[in-house]
Amino acid sequence: MKPRPFLLRLLGPFLALAGALLLAGGAQARPLKIGVVPGIFADSVEVAAKEAKARGLDIQIVEFTDWTTPNVALQAGDIDLNYYQNSNYLANAVRSQGFDFVSVQPGILSYLGLYSTRHASLAQVPQGAKVAIASDPVNIGRALRLLQHAGLITLRPDTGLLGTLADIRSNPKHLQFIEVEGPQLVRAAQDVDLAQGFPYFIIPSKAFDATKALAYTSYEDDSWAIQFVARKDRAADPRIAQFLDIYKTSPAVRQAIHAFYLNDARLYRLTWLQPR
Repeated sequence: MKPRPFLLRLLGPFLALAGALLLAGGAQARPLKIGVVPGIFADSVEVAAKEAKARGLDIQIVEFTDWTTPNVALQAGDIDLNYYQNSNYLANAVRSQGFDFVSVQPGILSYLGLYSTRHASLAQVPQGAKVAIASDPVNIGRALRLLQHAGLITLRPDTGLLGTLADIRSNPKHLQFIEVEGPQLVRAAQDVDLAQGFPYFIIPSKAFDATKALAYTSYEDDSWAIQFVARKDRAADPRIAQFLDIYKTSPAVRQAIHAFYLNDARLYRLTWLQPR
């Protein structure tokens, strides 16, 4: 026998509420998947994930070894958040790939360095020196600004964030640039006179001392901090807000980050805290 129309009208709100509760329960049961790259971003998220589990929030960490797949996985819905890119890298990815992403929280600002395993100072960098820089557009521009800050080159005044080698106006030492994928710069540093270096890659490798850079990007603003990034249609997921609150307030997370950076505040800054 078919339900009568007035019964459907009467039961409708209750059925809708029951469905919503079932969906909410399913969402809570599903783990929050966070994509990271190896190093402190993975390690600090893992520390926060343990605390989250104790509070009833299940976190699944998905580790990637390149700088392309985490965004592809996020777009596909295979993960809920990723934590590996700064705002400028994100903006370029959105512009060039059409991703519908948004930053939900800035995280660690890891300063970039200029490193040399051959020379003790910038003054010792010779004529015609080989310099390794990252190959992606955002980090090429970042490296060139650091080289300018260090007094080794001069860029055109109108050079934007996506500066290229063509924007170099003067290069007194006739530096020769070699473009390398970001995670491979640690290895490349052994074969060149000077290399752009990311402490969060250098420290785990133990290839050389990350605290011995010849210059750092300590002048950079928070747009260069690594961001927690979500798809816009999932950014309001309450589990994301819950996890980020744990990440920001956990003393264990803060301690793990400081220890990772060799207890050296010159290498990083936590954007959610007041400046030192």
